[in-house]
Amino acid sequence: MLRRTFCKTAFAAAVTAAVEHSTAVAAGEPSFRAMADIAAVTGDGREVSISKAELQELGGSLDGSLLLRGNDGYDSARRVWNGMIDRRPAMIAVCSSARDVAAAVTFAAERELLLAVKGGGHSYPGKSVCDGGLMIDLAPMHGVVVDAERRRASVGGGALLGHLDTASFARGLATTTGIVSHTGVGGFTLGGGMGRTDRKFGLAIDNLLAAELVPADGRIRRLSDDEDTDLFWAIRGGGGNFGVVTKFEFRLHPFDTTVLGGGIYYPFTQARDLLTFFAEYSADLPDEANVEPNAFVTAEGERIISVSVTYAGDALEGEKVLAPLRAFARPLEDTIGPTSYAEMQTQADEYYAHGTLNYLKSGYFSELSPALIAAIVESYEGDMLPDLWFQHLGGAMARVDPRATAYFHRDAHSNFGISGVWRDASESEKRIGAIRRIYDAVEPHMAGFYTNLNEDSERRTWGNYGPNYQRLAEIKYRHDPRNLFRLNANVQPVVQG
Repeated sequence: MLRRTFCKTAFAAAVTAAVEHSTAVAAGEPSFRAMADIAAVTGDGREVSISKAELQELGGSLDGSLLLRGNDGYDSARRVWNGMIDRRPAMIAVCSSARDVAAAVTFAAERELLLAVKGGGHSYPGKSVCDGGLMIDLAPMHGVVVDAERRRASVGGGALLGHLDTASFARGLATTTGIVSHTGVGGFTLGGGMGRTDRKFGLAIDNLLAAELVPADGRIRRLSDDEDTDLFWAIRGGGGNFGVVTKFEFRLHPFDTTVLGGGIYYPFTQARDLLTFFAEYSADLPDEANVEPNAFVTAEGERIISVSVTYAGDALEGEKVLAPLRAFARPLEDTIGPTSYAEMQTQADEYYAHGTLNYLKSGYFSELSPALIAAIVESYEGDMLPDLWFQHLGGAMARVDPRATAYFHRDAHSNFGISGVWRDASESEKRIGAIRRIYDAVEPHMAGFYTNLNEDSERRTWGNYGPNYQRLAEIKYRHDPRNLFRLNANVQPVVQG
């Protein structure tokens, strides 16, 4: 079997791993006891001292728990998904409610502390955790309530995508989520939210009906098209710049979880022909079709070019739509057939397991030109090659006005990623070097990037929002003038004028 080996694991196991520290905390002392003053850092890097009395006040105010270095549960709580990240906050507020989050945000704001917010902890560059500051951990806030009659899901700020999928699928409903079930709903959504159904249902932000937010002033706010409309516009694509979202309300859609799915696999020598075919074939696909080329190296060292397919619609119509793709050339393997969408949504979980070493560069393509295809194919040579993958865009998400939400790149054909996953830290330099080399070859053909999957400079982030950036900066100034929420694709607060 030549396809990338993805181990299917029970989602319950991933959830247990992601929130195990909250169980340990709950079993500990019912009240917080501070033993001494501690050192911390501010957002601008100044060292400050947090007194025992201040710690006692914050810890005693939480329904959840305050963890300091050396406490049981601290090391588990500070760990994030990417094994390359090893940071130690001065404090971790494990929050059980929006009130807890408000208390932690207020505490950080009054002392101008460096502040990190962890939902699922899937930030590639590790922005979910900080050194020396205060980390807010939302893991206990992972509840999902589905109202099947109204087709709505109320989702806690610490929920994982698998929590949302599992609760929705059980009622014959779905909304757009990503392809790794232990990703956090919060970070995924706030950056835009792409997945196998964004062409059919739109991005996650296009299905966001309301949110509960704690901004820098510590007040709990409800955002929607009718309430705090500027902030609601800003969080739909503006990332974590504006506060901590403690609850999301999503629109759900009727959904048959048996889809036409699978993959077609070819030797990489056919990559140029396949991508040239895909450039034309993908132009007129219906919204139900998600078709994504990928390249990887097998355990035996063979380079493979493949196409992953999800057709979320009538199966007979899907067979007709996919027929030209399946007839393109004789494949090494074709696994397309009736498939459980729930299983598809967890197939990559083990490959992208917690603790693996991860690095990624990515960007948008507006078209697959011959020059771009040549750059991709010709650069995919050498040792320790990464995975190459496309996220197929267009469809419903492209029919939203670029100014309707903060997310700007509505006209992109694809998001293209170059990512490495490994376990041996001695390989890191070579693997990162291979990713950057391929990125350098294709970057001239890119038009912006998905902020959830990027660690570029602030100046590049500013330009990435196009004409939406000025409005974002003004909203940021009104609600976070001191840039408390800076560990993100950061928008600088500016005065309108």
